[in-house]
Amino acid sequence: MKAFQARPAAPGKYPAIIVVHEAWGLNEQIRDVAKRYASEGYVTIAPHLFVRQGDLMTEKNIESAMKRMWSVPPEKRGDKETIEALMKTMTETERKVVNVFFLGRESIEKEMAGDLVSAAEFLKSQANVIPDKLGITGFCMGGGLTYQLSTMYPFKAAVPFYGANPKPLDAVAKISGSVLGIYAGEDMRINAEIPALVDAMVKHKRDYGMRLYVGTQHAFFNDTRPVYDRAAAADAWSIALSFFDKHLKQ
Repeated sequence: MKAFQARPAAPGKYPAIIVVHEAWGLNEQIRDVAKRYASEGYVTIAPHLFVRQGDLMTEKNIESAMKRMWSVPPEKRGDKETIEALMKTMTETERKVVNVFFLGRESIEKEMAGDLVSAAEFLKSQANVIPDKLGITGFCMGGGLTYQLSTMYPFKAAVPFYGANPKPLDAVAKISGSVLGIYAGEDMRINAEIPALVDAMVKHKRDYGMRLYVGTQHAFFNDTRPVYDRAAAADAWSIALSFFDKHLKQ
C-alpha cells in the first residue's frame, strides 16, 4: 500500500495520527495536513486508499465523473434509470469511476476501512511512535471513514470533518476514545444525519463533542477548493489540534 508519512524533526517517541483523504485521493493538500501535524509533534501517515484501483482513481478522473453525477438533481441520484441514461453519455473512464466510487461505494468503503486498520497497526509498530497514543482525522469521505474507524479500532481521539455517520449507527457503542465532529453549516446532506448521531452517542454514553461553522460549505477546510473559508479553517485547525493534544499528549 502507498502512503505519505511525516514525522517531527527531533528524535524521540511521539503520538501518531492517521490523516484520511477526501474523495480526491492522496493529494498535496492532504500531504500538507499531515506535515502540519508532524510540525506539532505527531508522527503521521496518510494512506493512498485508492491504490488498489491502479491509475483509475486519479484526482482528474474522479472530478470529471463527479461533475457528471452532480449534474443530476439530488432527488434523482438514486434513480436507476436516470443514472443508466447518464452513464451512456459518459466516457469509459468516467463510467469506471462511477462504478467504483458511486455504485460500488459500500464495497470500496469496507475495503478502505480494512486498509486503515492496517495503517493503524503499521503506525503502532514504528520505533518512534507511542503505541497507545493513536488518533485519526479525515475529511469528507475521509470524515465518514474516521467515524467508521472509531467504531472499529481503539483510537484515543478522532476528529472527523463533515463525515457521514458510521454504519450501523449503533456501532458507536464500540467507540472507546473521544470524538470531535466538525461540520459546515450549509452542508445539508451531512448535517441531516447529526441528530441521529447525537442520540446514539448519548444512548451509548460516548465522549463526543461537535462544532458547526455557520455559513460555511462542505469541504471548507480545503484551501485548494473554492469553498475554502480561511477563518473557519483556522479555528477548526486550532480546536482539532487542541483536542489531539489533550487526548494524545497528556
